[in-house]
Amino acid sequence: MSETLTAARGLPPAPGAEQYRALDFANSAIALPGDRFLDLLGTPEATNRWLTAHDLAPADAGLREMCTTQLRALREHVRALFAAHTAGLPALPTALSAVNDAMRRTPTAALLEWDEQRGPFRAQTCPPGEILDRALATLAADTADLLTGPDAGALTTCDSPPCNRYLIRHGRRHWCSTRCGDRVRAARAYTRRTQPRTDPD
Repeated sequence: MSETLTAARGLPPAPGAEQYRALDFANSAIALPGDRFLDLLGTPEATNRWLTAHDLAPADAGLREMCTTQLRALREHVRALFAAHTAGLPALPTALSAVNDAMRRTPTAALLEWDEQRGPFRAQTCPPGEILDRALATLAADTADLLTGPDAGALTTCDSPPCNRYLIRHGRRHWCSTRCGDRVRAARAYTRRTQPRTDPD
């Protein structure tokens, strides 16, 4: 296992990712210190693992490179919308169109099923050929929910360069993880120690 992958595995989900899969989706491209980068959707196998972990595909979905490419393209559009929102800028029309097109691909509502033993229940039934469409539509709808819901004003970027992750801010915290917060505090302490002292006249 590479050092980069090991470092990223120790990184907990950003605040808000447990509520919004779209946030974790946007954060699946991770910038790490030392000009390192990790893409959790970098290969079809990695993409399948990510989708399975987020209840968007079965473990044996057998995604192909084309599927991975489409998911990475949607991720860049989601990140562009998050960036525009946090900066108070208008959305890029191409990003907006891409998210809306993804939502139109397939219904995302869980269907009503009935079992003789457990009775009625909701289930996401999806033919194998529609797995990608349903994942794209679900992530796009979750993006729209985040940007138009009560947490939209708390969406922000991590304040610890080079981190590129987004989070839902709670209180004064502007870091996506303790690791990023520690890095900022260490940098501040170093700056204080190395700044020349000015003697009073």
